[in-house]
Amino acid sequence: MNWGVYEALLTGVNKFSTEFGRVWLSIVFIFRILVYAVTASRVWGDDQKDFDCNTRQPGCSNVCYDQYFPVSHIRLWALQLIMVTCPSLLVVMHVAYRESREKKRKEMIEDRERKHRQKQGEDSGRLYLDTGKKRGGLWWTYLISLIAKALVDSVFLYIFHHIYKDYSLPSIVKCTLPPCPNIVDCFISRPTEKNIFTLFMVVTTVVCILLNLCEIGYLVSKRCRECLIQRNQSKVIAYLQKQEIFHVNNKVNEQIDLMPQIHVTPPETKLK
Repeated sequence: MNWGVYEALLTGVNKFSTEFGRVWLSIVFIFRILVYAVTASRVWGDDQKDFDCNTRQPGCSNVCYDQYFPVSHIRLWALQLIMVTCPSLLVVMHVAYRESREKKRKEMIEDRERKHRQKQGEDSGRLYLDTGKKRGGLWWTYLISLIAKALVDSVFLYIFHHIYKDYSLPSIVKCTLPPCPNIVDCFISRPTEKNIFTLFMVVTTVVCILLNLCEIGYLVSKRCRECLIQRNQSKVIAYLQKQEIFHVNNKVNEQIDLMPQIHVTPPETKLK
C-alpha cells in the first residue's frame, strides 16, 4: 500500500489545523502510519504459517485459525487508518472549492469591473478574505471531520475488543470445530510481541480520540466566545448610537433656547 498519498493528504490539512490538530497529525504519522508500515507486516507476516496445532488432521489448522483470527490485525488497522484520514479529505475539498469560487469571482471582476475594483480596493469583490480560515461552512466541515475521526477510532476500538477480548492474544487456544477429531490445542506465534504491539496501537488510538475531543471543545468554546464578544459589541454600538443621538438632540435644543425670542403683541382695539 502506498502511504505517500495519505502523507500528502494529511500534510495539506496541517496548514488548516489548530494546535491540537497538528499534534494529532504528528501522532498519526509517527506512531501509527510509520509504525504500522515498518513493523506490522513483520510482526504478523508469519501469523498463519506458524499457527501450529497438535494434530495432523487436514484442514483443522485452517479452521482453528479462522475461528480465532476472523479478521487479521494488520488488515483492520489498514482499514482504520484509511477511514480515519478520509474525513480530513473533506476539509481539503472544501478549501479547494472555496479557492475555485474565489478564482472564478476574481476573473469575473477583472473582466467586468476592472475600473470599479481599482477604485474600491482589492478586497471589494472577494467572497472570502482567507479561503483557509475556519469560518462559515468550512468551520462546520472541520468540526464534522473531527467528530467523524473520533467516531471511526472509537468504532474500531470496539471491533478489536469484540473480536479479541481485552485486546490480547493467549498463548494456547483450544479448538473443537470439525474436521478436528477432538479438542485440539493450537499455539499462536509470538503472542507476547503481538500483545505489546496491539497495546501500543490501542493507546495511540485513545490518545488521538482525546485530541479530537479536545479540539472539538476548543473550536466550540472559541466560537461561543466570539459570538458573545460580537453580541456585546453590538450592544455597545447600539448604546453609543443612542447616546450620540441624545447629545445631538440636546445641542439642538440648546441652540433653540439661545435664539432670541420674538414677542408679538396683539394690536389695540378701540371701543366704539
